[in-house]
Amino acid sequence: MVGVLDSKDSSGFMDQNDVAIAPITAVQGSLTGYGSLSQIIIEATSADTVTDAQNEVTAILNEQLKVTNAAAEPFSVRSASQLLSTTESTSRTFTVLLGAVAAISLLVGGIGITNIMLVTVTERTREIGIRKALGAPKRTVLTQFLIEATVLSLIGGLLGVAAGVIGSRFTIAGIKPVVVPSSIALALAVSIAIGLFFGGYPASRAASLRPIEALRYE
Repeated sequence: MVGVLDSKDSSGFMDQNDVAIAPITAVQGSLTGYGSLSQIIIEATSADTVTDAQNEVTAILNEQLKVTNAAAEPFSVRSASQLLSTTESTSRTFTVLLGAVAAISLLVGGIGITNIMLVTVTERTREIGIRKALGAPKRTVLTQFLIEATVLSLIGGLLGVAAGVIGSRFTIAGIKPVVVPSSIALALAVSIAIGLFFGGYPASRAASLRPIEALRYE
């Protein structure tokens, strides 16, 4: 029988719609020679009979290969659902690893922002004292340094987004990255949150300075 197979969903690295099927004897005689088989693809009659088909295939192979010990079978029988489960498990593992790397990067960046803002507060102690002596409320000083920390973090986020957009223009290992607009918004939102969180302590320290002590600072 000669014809065209129905269109199928593709998964993994193999396109199920890019397959040619021919009798094994014809292929061995005309194309590949008489070699051993490395893979046999079998289609179950329905999704409900996949397990039964696997059991039947295993029994037939054991009989043909004269396998007496099931634990030492020289073959493996896998279904598409098992391959999909393995792929999803691998994807989850990489997601966790990437999340851990991102969390460490955010922590290091946040500590850097805290250190920079603490140095800024120290260098501007007299300025803070003058402002508070002239009547600037604690809330104003706190807001000022929070904004500075947030802007600093946001600049870092924008640079990271720019690097990601530029990187998406290249094909990496045969894969063309795609930038999702929501991921850009999420990255910038996280940058703002990091700036507010890690800039909170330096800003609070600046707002808590007493005018007299700040003016005496050398």
